Amino acid sequence: MTPTTIETRPIRPGGLKLWLERYPFLPALIIVVALLALNGAFSPNSLSYRSLTGLLSTYMALIMLAIAQTYVVSAGDIDLSAGATLSLVNVVIVVLMEKWGGGASAVIGAMLAGILLGLACGVINGIVVAALRLQAIVATFATSIFFTGLALYVMPVAGTPAPALFWRSYGGRLLGLPFVFYVLAVLALLLFVLSRTRLVTQLLAVGDDQQAAYQTGLPVVLVRIKGYALCGLFSALAAFCLTGDTASGDPLVGSKMTLYSVAAVVLGGSALAGGWTTVVGSLLGALTIGLVNSLVFFMGTPSEWQNFVQGLAILLVLMAGVLAGRRARA
Repeated sequence: MTPTTIETRPIRPGGLKLWLERYPFLPALIIVVALLALNGAFSPNSLSYRSLTGLLSTYMALIMLAIAQTYVVSAGDIDLSAGATLSLVNVVIVVLMEKWGGGASAVIGAMLAGILLGLACGVINGIVVAALRLQAIVATFATSIFFTGLALYVMPVAGTPAPALFWRSYGGRLLGLPFVFYVLAVLALLLFVLSRTRLVTQLLAVGDDQQAAYQTGLPVVLVRIKGYALCGLFSALAAFCLTGDTASGDPLVGSKMTLYSVAAVVLGGSALAGGWTTVVGSLLGALTIGLVNSLVFFMGTPSEWQNFVQGLAILLVLMAGVLAGRRARA
Protein backbone atom coordinates (compact mmCIF):
# COMPACT_ATOMS: atom_id res chain seq x y z
CA MET A 1 0.00 0.00 0.00
CA THR A 2 1.20 3.50 -0.74
CA PRO A 3 0.07 6.71 1.00
CA THR A 4 -2.63 8.59 -0.85
CA THR A 5 -1.48 12.19 -0.71
CA ILE A 6 -1.66 15.36 -2.69
CA GLU A 7 1.24 17.74 -2.87
CA THR A 8 0.40 21.42 -2.85
CA ARG A 9 4.04 22.57 -2.88
CA PRO A 10 7.33 21.18 -4.19
CA ILE A 11 9.30 18.91 -1.89
CA ARG A 12 12.36 20.68 -0.57
CA PRO A 13 15.49 18.97 0.69
CA GLY A 14 15.65 18.86 4.45
CA GLY A 15 16.25 15.45 6.02
CA LEU A 16 13.39 14.57 8.38
CA LYS A 17 11.09 17.12 6.77
CA LEU A 18 11.63 15.47 3.39
CA TRP A 19 10.71 12.08 4.81
CA LEU A 20 7.60 13.46 6.49
CA GLU A 21 6.47 15.10 3.25
CA ARG A 22 6.91 11.90 1.28
CA TYR A 23 5.59 9.54 3.98
CA PRO A 24 3.13 11.41 6.22
CA PHE A 25 2.30 8.20 8.06
CA LEU A 26 5.82 7.92 9.53
CA PRO A 27 4.90 9.48 12.92
CA ALA A 28 2.04 6.97 13.23
CA LEU A 29 4.40 4.12 12.36
CA ILE A 30 6.90 5.25 15.00
CA ILE A 31 4.10 5.50 17.57
CA VAL A 32 2.87 1.99 16.73
CA VAL A 33 6.38 0.55 17.15
CA ALA A 34 6.78 2.37 20.48
CA LEU A 35 3.41 1.09 21.72
CA LEU A 36 4.31 -2.44 20.66
CA ALA A 37 7.49 -2.15 22.72
CA LEU A 38 5.58 -0.84 25.74
CA ASN A 39 3.00 -3.62 25.44
CA GLY A 40 5.84 -6.12 25.29
CA ALA A 41 7.47 -4.61 28.38
CA PHE A 42 4.31 -4.97 30.48
CA SER A 43 3.22 -8.28 28.95
CA PRO A 44 5.80 -10.20 26.89
CA ASN A 45 3.11 -12.58 25.64
CA SER A 46 1.39 -9.66 23.90
CA LEU A 47 4.06 -9.78 21.19
CA SER A 48 3.50 -13.44 20.42
CA TYR A 49 2.27 -14.47 16.99
CA ARG A 50 -1.08 -15.53 18.41
CA SER A 51 -1.59 -12.29 20.37
CA LEU A 52 -0.71 -10.05 17.42
CA THR A 53 -3.04 -12.04 15.18
CA GLY A 54 -5.80 -11.62 17.74
CA LEU A 55 -5.14 -7.88 17.92
CA LEU A 56 -5.38 -7.58 14.15
CA SER A 57 -8.57 -9.64 14.08
CA THR A 58 -10.19 -7.55 16.82
CA TYR A 59 -9.28 -4.17 15.34
CA MET A 60 -9.73 -4.99 11.65
CA ALA A 61 -13.23 -3.48 11.83
CA LEU A 62 -11.82 -0.19 13.16
CA ILE A 63 -9.12 -0.28 10.46
CA MET A 64 -11.83 -0.59 7.79
CA LEU A 65 -13.88 2.19 9.37
CA ALA A 66 -10.85 4.50 9.59
CA ILE A 67 -10.15 3.90 5.89
CA ALA A 68 -13.82 4.60 5.16
CA GLN A 69 -13.52 7.92 6.96
CA THR A 70 -10.32 8.75 5.07
CA TYR A 71 -12.05 8.95 1.72
CA VAL A 72 -14.64 11.52 2.82
CA VAL A 73 -11.98 13.47 4.72
CA SER A 74 -9.97 13.61 1.47
CA ALA A 75 -12.65 15.89 0.05
CA GLY A 76 -12.86 18.00 3.21
CA ASP A 77 -16.01 16.24 4.45
CA ILE A 78 -16.70 14.02 7.46
CA ASP A 79 -19.10 11.16 8.16
CA LEU A 80 -20.47 10.87 11.67
CA SER A 81 -22.81 8.09 10.52
CA ALA A 82 -20.08 5.59 9.63
CA GLY A 83 -20.50 3.72 12.91
CA ALA A 84 -24.28 3.69 12.54
CA THR A 85 -23.91 2.30 9.02
CA LEU A 86 -21.69 -0.43 10.45
CA SER A 87 -24.33 -1.24 13.08
CA LEU A 88 -27.11 -1.34 10.50
CA VAL A 89 -25.19 -3.66 8.19
CA ASN A 90 -24.21 -5.83 11.16
CA VAL A 91 -27.77 -6.51 12.28
CA VAL A 92 -29.14 -6.86 8.74
CA ILE A 93 -26.64 -9.51 7.67
CA VAL A 94 -27.09 -11.46 10.93
CA VAL A 95 -30.88 -11.46 10.49
CA LEU A 96 -30.67 -12.38 6.81
CA MET A 97 -28.17 -15.20 7.40
CA GLU A 98 -30.42 -16.59 10.11
CA LYS A 99 -33.57 -16.39 7.95
CA TRP A 100 -31.85 -17.90 4.93
CA GLY A 101 -30.59 -20.93 6.82
CA GLY A 102 -27.04 -20.00 7.76
CA GLY A 103 -25.40 -21.97 4.94
CA ALA A 104 -22.76 -20.84 2.47
CA SER A 105 -25.31 -19.40 0.02
CA ALA A 106 -27.03 -17.53 2.87
CA VAL A 107 -23.72 -16.05 4.03
CA ILE A 108 -22.75 -14.91 0.52
CA GLY A 109 -26.22 -13.50 -0.18
CA ALA A 110 -26.30 -11.62 3.13
CA MET A 111 -22.85 -10.16 2.50
CA LEU A 112 -23.88 -8.93 -0.95
CA ALA A 113 -26.97 -7.35 0.62
CA GLY A 114 -24.75 -5.75 3.26
CA ILE A 115 -22.47 -4.22 0.63
CA LEU A 116 -25.46 -2.78 -1.23
CA LEU A 117 -26.87 -1.43 2.03
CA GLY A 118 -23.56 0.22 2.93
CA LEU A 119 -23.34 1.81 -0.52
CA ALA A 120 -26.93 3.04 -0.19
CA CYS A 121 -26.19 4.66 3.18
CA GLY A 122 -23.13 6.35 1.68
CA VAL A 123 -25.04 7.65 -1.32
CA ILE A 124 -27.78 9.03 0.95
CA ASN A 125 -25.14 10.90 2.94
CA GLY A 126 -23.54 12.17 -0.26
CA ILE A 127 -26.81 13.50 -1.62
CA VAL A 128 -27.72 15.17 1.66
CA VAL A 129 -24.30 16.79 2.10
CA ALA A 130 -23.09 17.47 -1.45
CA ALA A 131 -26.28 17.86 -3.49
CA LEU A 132 -28.45 19.53 -0.84
CA ARG A 133 -25.45 21.45 0.54
CA LEU A 134 -26.06 20.77 4.22
CA GLN A 135 -23.20 20.95 6.71
CA ALA A 136 -21.53 17.53 6.72
CA ILE A 137 -21.10 17.32 10.49
CA VAL A 138 -24.76 18.12 11.15
CA ALA A 139 -26.25 16.16 8.25
CA THR A 140 -24.32 12.97 8.95
CA PHE A 141 -25.10 13.26 12.65
CA ALA A 142 -28.78 13.30 11.68
CA THR A 143 -28.41 10.33 9.33
CA SER A 144 -26.55 8.44 12.06
CA ILE A 145 -29.64 8.75 14.25
CA PHE A 146 -31.79 7.58 11.33
CA PHE A 147 -29.57 4.57 10.57
CA THR A 148 -29.43 3.67 14.26
CA GLY A 149 -33.21 3.79 14.39
CA LEU A 150 -33.39 1.39 11.44
CA ALA A 151 -30.89 -0.93 13.14
CA LEU A 152 -32.98 -0.97 16.32
CA TYR A 153 -36.09 -1.72 14.24
CA VAL A 154 -34.35 -4.68 12.60
CA MET A 155 -32.94 -5.98 15.89
CA PRO A 156 -34.40 -4.31 19.01
CA VAL A 157 -32.19 -6.28 21.41
CA ALA A 158 -28.53 -7.17 20.94
CA GLY A 159 -27.33 -10.74 21.07
CA THR A 160 -28.71 -12.59 18.04
CA PRO A 161 -25.91 -15.01 17.13
CA ALA A 162 -24.33 -15.12 13.69
CA PRO A 163 -24.15 -18.50 11.92
CA ALA A 164 -21.19 -20.60 13.01
CA LEU A 165 -19.97 -20.84 9.41
CA PHE A 166 -19.44 -17.08 9.32
CA TRP A 167 -17.56 -16.46 12.57
CA ARG A 168 -15.61 -19.70 12.45
CA SER A 169 -14.36 -18.77 8.99
CA TYR A 170 -13.29 -15.30 10.13
CA GLY A 171 -11.56 -16.61 13.26
CA GLY A 172 -10.21 -19.73 11.62
CA ARG A 173 -7.38 -20.67 9.29
CA LEU A 174 -7.02 -21.26 5.58
CA LEU A 175 -4.03 -23.18 4.22
CA GLY A 176 -2.35 -22.86 7.61
CA LEU A 177 -2.67 -19.06 7.85
CA PRO A 178 -5.18 -17.08 9.96
CA PHE A 179 -8.09 -15.98 7.78
CA VAL A 180 -7.60 -12.37 8.88
CA PHE A 181 -4.32 -12.32 6.92
CA TYR A 182 -6.30 -12.96 3.74
CA VAL A 183 -8.65 -10.15 4.70
CA LEU A 184 -5.65 -7.85 5.10
CA ALA A 185 -4.23 -8.97 1.73
CA VAL A 186 -7.53 -8.29 -0.05
CA LEU A 187 -7.73 -4.91 1.68
CA ALA A 188 -4.21 -4.04 0.52
CA LEU A 189 -5.07 -5.01 -3.05
CA LEU A 190 -8.29 -2.99 -2.96
CA LEU A 191 -6.50 0.08 -1.62
CA PHE A 192 -3.77 -0.28 -4.25
CA VAL A 193 -6.35 -0.38 -7.04
CA LEU A 194 -8.23 2.60 -5.59
CA SER A 195 -5.01 4.60 -5.29
CA ARG A 196 -4.57 4.27 -9.04
CA THR A 197 -8.03 5.60 -9.89
CA ARG A 198 -8.96 9.13 -10.87
CA LEU A 199 -11.54 9.28 -8.09
CA VAL A 200 -8.93 9.42 -5.32
CA THR A 201 -7.08 12.24 -7.08
CA GLN A 202 -10.36 14.08 -7.62
CA LEU A 203 -11.33 13.73 -3.96
CA LEU A 204 -8.00 15.20 -2.92
CA ALA A 205 -8.34 18.02 -5.43
CA VAL A 206 -11.78 18.89 -4.06
CA GLY A 207 -10.48 18.81 -0.50
CA ASP A 208 -7.47 20.96 -1.37
CA ASP A 209 -9.55 23.74 -2.99
CA GLN A 210 -13.18 23.05 -3.80
CA GLN A 211 -13.69 26.29 -5.72
CA ALA A 212 -10.60 25.74 -7.86
CA ALA A 213 -11.68 22.15 -8.54
CA TYR A 214 -15.08 23.41 -9.70
CA GLN A 215 -13.50 26.00 -11.96
CA THR A 216 -11.32 23.36 -13.63
CA GLY A 217 -14.43 21.42 -14.62
CA LEU A 218 -14.46 18.71 -11.97
CA PRO A 219 -17.99 17.45 -11.11
CA VAL A 220 -17.52 18.38 -7.45
CA VAL A 221 -20.95 17.24 -6.27
CA LEU A 222 -20.65 13.84 -7.95
CA VAL A 223 -17.09 13.38 -6.67
CA ARG A 224 -18.18 14.05 -3.09
CA ILE A 225 -21.12 11.65 -3.44
CA LYS A 226 -18.72 8.97 -4.68
CA GLY A 227 -16.50 9.66 -1.68
CA TYR A 228 -19.41 9.03 0.67
CA ALA A 229 -20.32 5.90 -1.31
CA LEU A 230 -16.77 4.60 -0.74
CA CYS A 231 -17.18 5.36 2.94
CA GLY A 232 -20.41 3.33 2.99
CA LEU A 233 -18.70 0.44 1.22
CA PHE A 234 -15.83 0.25 3.70
CA SER A 235 -18.27 0.68 6.59
CA ALA A 236 -20.05 -2.45 5.33
CA LEU A 237 -16.73 -4.30 5.12
CA ALA A 238 -16.03 -3.16 8.69
CA ALA A 239 -19.39 -4.65 9.71
CA PHE A 240 -18.37 -8.01 8.23
CA CYS A 241 -15.18 -8.01 10.29
CA LEU A 242 -16.96 -6.97 13.46
CA THR A 243 -19.64 -9.63 12.98
CA GLY A 244 -16.95 -12.25 12.47
CA ASP A 245 -15.15 -11.13 15.62
CA THR A 246 -18.18 -10.82 17.92
CA ALA A 247 -20.27 -13.60 16.32
CA SER A 248 -23.47 -11.67 16.99
CA GLY A 249 -25.61 -8.70 16.03
CA ASP A 250 -25.82 -5.46 18.01
CA PRO A 251 -27.74 -2.36 16.78
CA LEU A 252 -25.55 -0.03 18.87
CA VAL A 253 -22.15 -1.65 18.37
CA GLY A 254 -20.80 1.08 16.09
CA SER A 255 -21.82 4.10 18.17
CA LYS A 256 -18.42 4.44 19.85
CA MET A 257 -16.41 3.52 16.77
CA THR A 258 -17.27 6.61 14.72
CA LEU A 259 -15.17 8.99 16.81
CA TYR A 260 -12.44 6.37 17.06
CA SER A 261 -12.33 6.30 13.25
CA VAL A 262 -11.97 10.08 13.08
CA ALA A 263 -9.20 9.97 15.69
CA ALA A 264 -7.44 7.22 13.72
CA VAL A 265 -7.51 9.35 10.56
CA VAL A 266 -5.89 12.28 12.37
CA LEU A 267 -3.41 10.01 14.18
CA GLY A 268 -2.39 8.65 10.80
CA GLY A 269 -1.35 12.07 9.50
CA SER A 270 -4.37 13.14 7.47
CA ALA A 271 -5.73 16.67 7.55
CA LEU A 272 -9.42 16.93 8.48
CA ALA A 273 -9.63 20.01 6.26
CA GLY A 274 -9.02 17.73 3.28
CA GLY A 275 -6.46 17.59 0.46
CA TRP A 276 -3.86 15.63 2.44
CA THR A 277 -4.65 12.05 3.46
CA THR A 278 -2.98 8.67 3.80
CA VAL A 279 -4.84 5.38 4.05
CA VAL A 280 -1.72 3.68 5.41
CA GLY A 281 -1.67 6.27 8.17
CA SER A 282 -5.34 5.64 8.96
CA LEU A 283 -4.61 1.92 9.25
CA LEU A 284 -1.74 2.65 11.63
CA GLY A 285 -3.90 5.13 13.55
CA ALA A 286 -6.50 2.41 14.15
CA LEU A 287 -3.78 0.06 15.37
CA THR A 288 -2.52 2.84 17.66
CA ILE A 289 -5.90 3.04 19.35
CA GLY A 290 -5.98 -0.74 19.74
CA LEU A 291 -2.48 -0.82 21.22
CA VAL A 292 -3.30 2.02 23.63
CA ASN A 293 -6.34 0.10 24.87
CA SER A 294 -4.23 -3.06 25.27
CA LEU A 295 -1.48 -1.17 27.10
CA VAL A 296 -3.94 0.31 29.59
CA PHE A 297 -5.18 -3.20 30.32
CA PHE A 298 -1.70 -4.73 30.65
CA MET A 299 -0.64 -1.94 33.01
CA GLY A 300 -3.28 -3.17 35.44
CA THR A 301 -5.22 0.09 35.42
CA PRO A 302 -8.29 -0.13 37.71
CA SER A 303 -11.52 -0.48 35.73
CA GLU A 304 -12.89 2.86 36.98
CA TRP A 305 -9.80 4.64 35.61
CA GLN A 306 -9.44 2.82 32.28
CA ASN A 307 -11.54 5.20 30.19
CA PHE A 308 -9.75 8.20 31.69
CA VAL A 309 -6.29 6.76 31.02
CA GLN A 310 -7.24 5.59 27.51
CA GLY A 311 -8.58 9.03 26.62
CA LEU A 312 -5.53 10.79 28.03
CA ALA A 313 -3.12 8.46 26.22
CA ILE A 314 -4.92 8.86 22.88
CA LEU A 315 -4.94 12.63 23.37
CA LEU A 316 -1.18 12.71 23.97
CA VAL A 317 -0.51 10.49 20.96
CA LEU A 318 -2.85 12.62 18.87
CA MET A 319 -1.00 15.80 19.85
CA ALA A 320 2.33 14.24 18.88
CA GLY A 321 0.99 13.07 15.53
CA VAL A 322 -0.64 16.40 14.70
CA LEU A 323 2.50 18.38 15.57
CA ALA A 324 4.58 16.12 13.33
CA GLY A 325 2.04 16.48 10.52
CA ARG A 326 2.05 20.26 10.80
CA ARG A 327 5.82 20.30 10.58
CA ALA A 328 5.64 18.27 7.39
CA ARG A 329 3.15 20.64 5.77
CA ALA A 330 4.71 23.89 7.05
